[in-house]
Amino acid sequence: MWGARRFVETCLLTAALVCFTPADKPGPLGLEPTLAAVRIFYAPATDLETVDRQLIDSARQSIDMAAYVLTNRGVISALSQAASRGVKVRLYLDPDQAVRSGQNNNGLFALLEARNVEARFKARAADMHLKAFQVDGRMLRSGSANFSFTGAKQQDNDLILIESREAASTFRTAFERLWMRRDNETFQPLPTGMIR
Repeated sequence: MWGARRFVETCLLTAALVCFTPADKPGPLGLEPTLAAVRIFYAPATDLETVDRQLIDSARQSIDMAAYVLTNRGVISALSQAASRGVKVRLYLDPDQAVRSGQNNNGLFALLEARNVEARFKARAADMHLKAFQVDGRMLRSGSANFSFTGAKQQDNDLILIESREAASTFRTAFERLWMRRDNETFQPLPTGMIR
């Protein structure tokens, strides 16, 4: 019964998105995907860490994450576990995370050195303020919530989950532009046996 109800709700939401998105207008709204299943969660009523972890746990091929703040131990652990399963994880981080990673930041440092994980930091000219990631080219997570304990459990934040290959592809295109910036700093793990 619950599954049938969820299906009907998804169909109604999809119809609403198709009918009410002003795609016939010139400009950015006309270029965005209009067919998607969307779920919105609000903290602190919902523990957003749980949503992030479940989404990361569903990954089988790739995760591309842009994170202004990445300090949540549960999210870092889920990313580490995904990488250990063979999921390719790319992290694009604000430059302040480079400083924090040297302080062992709740496991972030170990994550950055893990197999199947690549990390780049934006140049210091301006904040990298995104809080989004895509999973396997099929799901996009976005919203106002940082990947932090307070962002997921205490602050007033939203998490928007979009199940759409088009939306994930649009994010991946934007992510590639960020990833390829010439002034990025690339994280380089130390040789085995070296201590930071």
